Amino acid sequence: MATPRDFNDRMLSLGLARVSEAAAMASAKLIGRGDEKAADQAAVNAMRTQLNMLDIAGVVVIGEGERDEAPMLYIGEEVGTGEGPPVDIALDPLEGTTLTAKDMPNALTVIAMGPRGSMLHAPDVYMDKLAIGPGFAPDTVTMDMSPAERVAALAKAKNCDPSDITVCALERPRHDDMVAELRTTGCAIRLITDGDVAGVIHCAEAAVTGIDMYMGSGGAPEGVLAAAALKCMGGQIYGQLMFRNDDERGRAAKAGITDLDKVYTRDELVTDDVIFAATGVTDGSLVAGLKREVGYLTTETLLMRSKTGSVRRMIYRNPTV
Repeated sequence: MATPRDFNDRMLSLGLARVSEAAAMASAKLIGRGDEKAADQAAVNAMRTQLNMLDIAGVVVIGEGERDEAPMLYIGEEVGTGEGPPVDIALDPLEGTTLTAKDMPNALTVIAMGPRGSMLHAPDVYMDKLAIGPGFAPDTVTMDMSPAERVAALAKAKNCDPSDITVCALERPRHDDMVAELRTTGCAIRLITDGDVAGVIHCAEAAVTGIDMYMGSGGAPEGVLAAAALKCMGGQIYGQLMFRNDDERGRAAKAGITDLDKVYTRDELVTDDVIFAATGVTDGSLVAGLKREVGYLTTETLLMRSKTGSVRRMIYRNPTV
């Protein structure tokens, strides 16, 4: 028999959707206004308020940064009423602050929740990431393959030409060599300016998004969030932490990470069943953005449970007065 201390993902999932919805709606008036910090702060405030209404003993393991940098939703902050199961929470109150400020596609509010100890406490460093969607044998693509070898391997697994593969990557100078090599294969490349959580999730719905594979370096915390989504939707992700200096290696040690060269699989980034919610802020390939009409604000939320593999799309039309 379940007790109040058990992680009841079915009962908690709707509450998690409300958390991501609230963060998205709070940022609505700041879409396209050019103020990244204000948009992020509005989402943070709303997400924290809603989290503290949930009957959980939550700890933020992926959040807004260290306590001295972020006054709310910082790593280690306790959230919830304290009357409920002990849970880990990974969140990004506004994944794509620049996208929101500039009214560009694929800005999301994102949050994942699982039993205590279920998510890697990733330090705020870069992570080299590689992801594909569901339906492929383990290690169809691997981190030790070159970018061109990955395209060839995935094309072989899909029984298609490399030119039929589309790779998503962040548009950054550090990826110039990778992109140049990918171009030699004839594959298509969708370069995104921000939002690599959405970039990874796109692989799980290739028929909808047109994205077959994600690769390149981005934030390690976002890698854990993306892994939580793929845990629910299916798909593979590999991540390897990248360190530029001793300070960043010290952050890993503080997070309890001793093997600095380890390549993490999806189920090592997220070790137990989780729930995941993402609400659209601006229009994107995964979910629609916020829609305004007189007296109402409408959101679309993707709500998923890894235990059952269920994926819900929820439309919420909320009176604004």
